[in-house]
Amino acid sequence: MPYMNQLYSAARRMTGNTTDAEDLVQETYLRAYKSFDGFTEGTNLRAWLFRILANAHISNFRRRKSRPAETDLGELDGMYLYRRLGGEESGASLGRSAEDVLMSSLTSEEVQKAVESLPDINRVAVLLADVEGFTYSEIAEILEVPIGTVMSRIHRGRKKLQQSLYEFARARGLLNGGGHSLQPQAVGDAVGCPA
Repeated sequence: MPYMNQLYSAARRMTGNTTDAEDLVQETYLRAYKSFDGFTEGTNLRAWLFRILANAHISNFRRRKSRPAETDLGELDGMYLYRRLGGEESGASLGRSAEDVLMSSLTSEEVQKAVESLPDINRVAVLLADVEGFTYSEIAEILEVPIGTVMSRIHRGRKKLQQSLYEFARARGLLNGGGHSLQPQAVGDAVGCPA
């Protein structure tokens, strides 16, 4: 069962729910098993499995739109984006930039909430790019959309994530303290969201 941990991790981020993530990974492997004769040996198995995962997630999401929202994030051991932004390690470094100070002040729950607030179509693209490390062309293959669409979804998702984190920081009074006056772009730079 190659890539199960990576698929499960991505499924958790996509669904925000342990049970749904387990079901999504199981459905992914079932679909992969049924259509394995369509897999071309020597091609990217990881991308093929992630394409199945993404398609299954989108299908399930559309099917469950009328279902009440469920959230089970208590088991997450700090979200990758939070760790990547230096939330855990940055407290020890001196001479940090205003962006580093801001990001260390945001909690993992706030970062998770910002990611979860993204529209599904943008969230999947951003997670595949920024968390799973797929290239734009691999994401285009996974989502079965043109590369320009991938770039647009990621750009819009990052901008919305940037704005959400800016709003969290502003609501907590983190933006004007210490003589720093950050704008949404500075917050975006801190989370790796290019202009």
